[in-house]
Formats: sequence, structure tokens, C-alpha cells
Amino acid sequence: MIKRIFKWMGIFIVALIVLVYLMLYFFQDKLIFQTISLDSDYKFVFNQPFEEHFIDVKDSASGKVEKVNALWFKPPGDSSKGLILYFHGNRGNLQRWGNYAVDFTIHGYDVLMIDYAGYGKSTGRPSEQELYADGTATYKWAMGKGKYDRLIIYGRSLGSAVASRLASEVQPDLLILETPFDELRGASPEGLQPLTNLLPIRSVFDNKQHLREVTSRKIIFHGTNDRVVPLSSALKLHSFLDSPNDFIIIPEGGHRNLRSFQLYKDKIKEILDSL
Repeated sequence: MIKRIFKWMGIFIVALIVLVYLMLYFFQDKLIFQTISLDSDYKFVFNQPFEEHFIDVKDSASGKVEKVNALWFKPPGDSSKGLILYFHGNRGNLQRWGNYAVDFTIHGYDVLMIDYAGYGKSTGRPSEQELYADGTATYKWAMGKGKYDRLIIYGRSLGSAVASRLASEVQPDLLILETPFDELRGASPEGLQPLTNLLPIRSVFDNKQHLREVTSRKIIFHGTNDRVVPLSSALKLHSFLDSPNDFIIIPEGGHRNLRSFQLYKDKIKEILDSL
């Protein structure tokens, strides 16, 4: 009797593990791409000037032309020091992320942000390849609008892979990554990584591979209290930097609050003013 109980317990545990495994496999896109859509007539509201645009992107799978929603923020005054292409994280849309543009416009830079396919007002469905296509199309569209003295590509969290991939193609004046991971598998708590390593994840988002091909200067910001992307994951990118000082660790910094720390503000100003 006891043997039968243990037998059925074992079968139940194995079945549960298989079920969880299958759920994580088939629903992983929902976990990775946490899209929040907006109505097509939604009106953005920010405390600084901006322009709204739509960029055509050809879907790599269907061949259909999709629309990527973009916001272009202007610095105070009539002149600009350069252009920052900003690629945001895996959750939210431009109504949230647009509030971050002021961190750079106050230093005299234009900032162009996009919502990836399926985010905000952007059409299409997100995938690793589609996010890369969105990044490339955004760069080409922006370059068609005029020439800038400086081009900076900035990527935050999931957007770090979009930014590093694009930087490997166009070699900007500077690449800045905020809370990046070495690859997507690294963006999980350290205690769960043995399980994560067993899962067949369809999206790789390999910053290690991309950074090998970036010849531009690269700077990384990360916090010691990041509960989403462990600092240990980001530190695997350290060897791709030109200088140890280009890996900036924010003590007590988390995944979503680095911009609230004075060290981050001082370093951003120092970096942008030095270009």
C-alpha cells in the first residue's frame, strides 16, 4: 500500500513538472513580451516638447508592412548635441517610457523612442527578430531625417539586446546599456537559473554575441539590488568593455530605479558632456 502511494506521488510530481515545463515553453512569449497596447487615437501627455511618428517595418515572417510608433523629444533651445536612440524594457509602452527622455534632453540631446511591435500603438507581434527589425528600421528612418554630430544608442533591460544588436550593425559614437543581461537566460533570479537553463527558450537576446562585434565605446549601468536581472549576469559583459571604469555599479540600485540615484545622474551628465 505504501509503495503504491509513493508510486502515484512520483507519477504526480513528474506530471506536474512536465506540465509546468510545457506551460513555460508555450507561454514564454507572454512572459518575455509584456505588452500594454494603446488605442490608435490615444493622446500622449508629457512635460516637454515631442513629435509623434510612425515608422514602416516589414515583418520578417509574413512580409506585411507594420507600423512602429515613435516619439521624438527635443532638447531646450534651438541646437542639439546629437541623437539618442532609446530602446525600452519588456513591459509598458511609450506613455511610461517617454517620461525618461528628460534624463537626456536636459543635456542637449534629441531622444527618439519607439514601441516595439505589439506594444502601445505599434502593430504586429513581438519576437526577437521583430524587435531587431524595429531597431534597424528606426535607425534608418532617423538617419533619413538629417545628420547628427553624435549618435548614441541606449538600451534598457530587454532593450539592451536590441541596442547592442543595432550597435553591432551601425557602430554609433557610444552604446549605453542599463540593467543588461548576458543573454535572456541570465535574466532570472540566481536560484532559478538551474531550472531556466533546462528550458528550451526560443528567444536568446544574446548581448555577449552582439558586444563582440561592437567597436564603439560601451558603458554599462547596473545596481547591486537588481531582483530582475542579477548583477552577476551583467558582470559577464565586463570583458567586452574598453575600460573597467565603463561598468558603473550603483550601490543599492534596483532594476527600475537607477535614474533616481545621484551617481547615475552625475555619470550620465559626465558621459554626455564628454562626447
